[in-house]
Amino acid sequence: MPKLTPEFLAMITRGVSVIVSGCGPDLTPSLMRGVGSLIEGQGERVTVFLNRTPSAQLLRDIAATGRVAVVFSEPSSHRTVQLKARSGVRIREAREHDLPALQRYAASMAVELSRVGLGPEFAAAMLAYRFDDLVALSFSPEEAYDQTPGPRAGQPITRAQA
Repeated sequence: MPKLTPEFLAMITRGVSVIVSGCGPDLTPSLMRGVGSLIEGQGERVTVFLNRTPSAQLLRDIAATGRVAVVFSEPSSHRTVQLKARSGVRIREAREHDLPALQRYAASMAVELSRVGLGPEFAAAMLAYRFDDLVALSFSPEEAYDQTPGPRAGQPITRAQA
């Protein structure tokens, strides 16, 4: 498991933009915006929440390949980290105990988006979900990359940096 820098860990724990991607067996990509996230410990386990209906292809691809990549990006700075897993991805129904994490995430994203001039109505629309259509996708990151635009973009995050 990669060790995230304290800055990246704080950023993704706080709650920033989440894009979840996968690919089919033929390597055709699929992706969807997450509507919430939850980070356990020092990033040992990551859970992202997706609207099931619009994410159907992505969920099929992840189930078929076992692979997922998740990008966390701070809208105001474009500071970005990508986490990947090639196995051990679990998909489950959202549960009542997930609601506090979803609410914290929505509040954080409203603040993040306000920093780039987008109001709370935009954040609410972007992160809208029906609880009965929500799934939680959990994984333990196997790889981490700094995807912030600049000289380190695409570089693996190593234990020496953390």
